Amino acid sequence: MKFLKHPAAQIGGAAVLGIVFGLIVGDWAGNIKFVGDLFIRLIQMSIVPLVMTSVIVATGSMTGSGMGQMAFRTFKWMIGFSVVAAIVAWLLGTAIQPGAGITFDGGVDPSLSDQAGAATGWQATILGFVSTNVFAAMSSAAMVPIIVFSLLFGVALNSYVSKTGNRAVVDLLDQVQQVVLTMIRFVMHLAPIGVFCLLAPIAGEVGIAVVTTGLKYLGATLAGVLIVTALFVLVVWLRTGINPALLPGKLTEQTLIAITTTSSAVTFPTVLKNTIEKIGVSQRVANFTLSVGLTMGSYGAVLNYMLVVMFLAQSGNVELSVGQIFMGMALAILLNMGTITVPGGFPVVAMFLATSLGLPFEAVGLLIAVDWFAGIFRTFLNVNGDTFVAMMVANANGELDKDVYNGTKLVSAEDVNVAALEAQFAKADAAD
Repeated sequence: MKFLKHPAAQIGGAAVLGIVFGLIVGDWAGNIKFVGDLFIRLIQMSIVPLVMTSVIVATGSMTGSGMGQMAFRTFKWMIGFSVVAAIVAWLLGTAIQPGAGITFDGGVDPSLSDQAGAATGWQATILGFVSTNVFAAMSSAAMVPIIVFSLLFGVALNSYVSKTGNRAVVDLLDQVQQVVLTMIRFVMHLAPIGVFCLLAPIAGEVGIAVVTTGLKYLGATLAGVLIVTALFVLVVWLRTGINPALLPGKLTEQTLIAITTTSSAVTFPTVLKNTIEKIGVSQRVANFTLSVGLTMGSYGAVLNYMLVVMFLAQSGNVELSVGQIFMGMALAILLNMGTITVPGGFPVVAMFLATSLGLPFEAVGLLIAVDWFAGIFRTFLNVNGDTFVAMMVANANGELDKDVYNGTKLVSAEDVNVAALEAQFAKADAAD
C-alpha cells in the first residue's frame, strides 16, 4: 500500500486506467479532454515566471571558481558529451520516429502561432532572439527572447551585487522562484487526474497505437543511453589506456543505486567513494568534477530532452526546421548546464521545450506517464557519465592511479559533506 502513495505509482496507474478507459469508450473520451488541458495550462502559466527568476538568480549569484586548468578540462568534456548526447538523440528521433504513431490533426496550439510561423532567414531568426518589449514576449510566452533578457538582467545584477554587496533583488527573486515552485508542487498533486484525462482521449482517438508509441519513445531513450555510454567508454579507453573490461564491475554498485532510486543526489556519495577507491581518481579531482557534474553533467537529461522535442514535433505532424533542431539542442544543453535552471520536474521541462519551439502539447500526457521509466535511463547515464569525465580529467592532470584501478593498491575516500551540496542535489534530482 505504501507503494501506491508514491507519485510515480499514482501517475503510472492513472495512465494505464486512462488508456483502458479510452480504448473502451472510444471517441466519447474526448469529452474529458478539457480536464487534461486544464492541467497542462496550470503548468504552462508558471513557465515564464519560473524561467525568468531561475535564470536571473542563477546568473546574478555566480562567482568565479578559480580552479583554472582543471575547471577548463571538466567543462570541455561536459559540454562536448552534452553535444554528442543531443546529436545522438536527434539521429535516433529521426530514425525511430517515436512520436509518429499518434499524429494529431490539430497542429500547433493557437497561443503559439506567432512562434510557429514560416521559417525566415538566419538574420531575422537571430534578430528575433531579442524582443523590443519583454512584456510582450512574456504575454506570448516567446521563451528565447525571455531567456536572453533574463541572462542580460542577471549579468547586470551580478555586476551590481559585486560592486555594492546589496543582494536584495537577488534574494527577492529567489523567494519569488520558491513561491512559483510551490505553485507547481500544488499543481502536480493533480497529475494523476490530468494524465488520465489526457491519455483517455488519445487512446479513444488513435487506439492501441498509444501504447506502442510510448514503448518506441522509451526504446529510443534506452538506445540513446547505451550508444552514448559506449562512446564514453571508447573515449575513456583511448585517452587513458585502462582496461575497459574492468569498468562494469567497478560501476555496478552506483548503477544499481541510480536505477532503483532514479536520483543522482542519493547516488552521489557512492559515486564519489567508488570513483576514488575503485577507479583511482584523486580526491581533489573527484571532489571538483563530480560536484560540478551534479548540475552540469546530466547527459541522460540532454538526450531525453532532445527526444522530447522530436517526439512532440512528430506527434503534432510538425516538420522541424534546421533552426528549430539547433535551438532544441541548445535548449537541451543549456538546461543541462544549469544556465537555464527549470526545477519542478519533467512536466515543466516538457512544457518549456514545447513552448520555446512552438510545438503542440497534446502528447505531453503520454510522456509524463512513462517518465518514471525514462528517469531510470537518464539517471544511469547522468551518474556514470560523471565518473567517466572525472577519469579523463584526472588522467590529463596525472591524477589517475592505475594501480588502484587494476586492484593492486587500496585508497580511502574522505567523507562527503552532504550539507554543502544541498543545492546541487536539488538541481540534480530535477534533471533526473
